[in-house]
Amino acid sequence: MVTIKVDLSPETEARLIAQARAQGLPLEQVAERLLHEALTAIPVSNGRLTIEEFHQMLAAISEGCENLPELRTETFSRESFYEDPVDGRNSVPRR
Repeated sequence: MVTIKVDLSPETEARLIAQARAQGLPLEQVAERLLHEALTAIPVSNGRLTIEEFHQMLAAISEGCENLPELRTETFSRESFYEDPVDGRNSVPRR
């Protein structure tokens, strides 16, 4: 068991005391339960996304992209990344 000290604002302290009184429980027990509930609501990550989380991330990234122009794959070539869009010459010197 670990004991921690937390400085609460007067408003938060009053709400915590009110909850403890309403439930007829010690203040510390109510605070521990609230902290436990808050922490269990946060998913534990192993650094890997599930397929569903991956799809949700892609959907969030693409949100608002509906109006972007569609470009054919042939539009892009290795050389096109080095061309100057103004005069078509190489803007990046090749090695």
